[in-house]
Amino acid sequence: MKDIRPKLIKLFKEGYCTPQIARIARAINEPPATIHYNIKKLEKEGAIKTYKAVFDHGKIEEGFCAFLLIALSPEAYDNPEGIANQLTKHGEVESVDIVTGEWELIAKIRTKNQEEYFKFLKEIMSGRKYVQKTLSMVSLRTAKSESILMAPQ
Repeated sequence: MKDIRPKLIKLFKEGYCTPQIARIARAINEPPATIHYNIKKLEKEGAIKTYKAVFDHGKIEEGFCAFLLIALSPEAYDNPEGIANQLTKHGEVESVDIVTGEWELIAKIRTKNQEEYFKFLKEIMSGRKYVQKTLSMVSLRTAKSESILMAPQ
C-alpha cells in the first residue's frame, strides 16, 4: 500500500483534524448535537483556532527540539512581530513568542537531529541583520505539549 504518512503529517500540522464528537459525548454524557453546537459556537467566537494532532516527534523524524532565544538589534526593536512572522515561514519553526527581558523572541525549533538544527542555524539565522545574539537550549524530554500530558518514556 502507498505510504502517504508525510502528506498526512503535513496536513495534520496545518489543522486538518476534527473533534471526535461521539467520543466527547460519551466522555461527558451529553448528546452529540449539544457537543456539536457548543464546538461550533467556540469556533465562531474564535476560542478554538484550529485542531491539530499531537505527535510523538521522534516517530515522524522531528525528534530534536531546541528553544532558540533571540536578542534583536536596536534597529529591529520596533518590529518584533514582523521578524517573528518571518521566522514562522520556516517548517522547522514550531512556535515563536515575543517575550520580555534580555531576549525579545523565543522560537521552538524541531528538526530530525542535531545536524539539521545546525543547518537551520547556519542557513536561516546567521547573517540576519536584525539578530544581535542567540542562545540555544536543547529539550531533553517533553512533559506536556499542546495541553496534553505526555506519558513518561
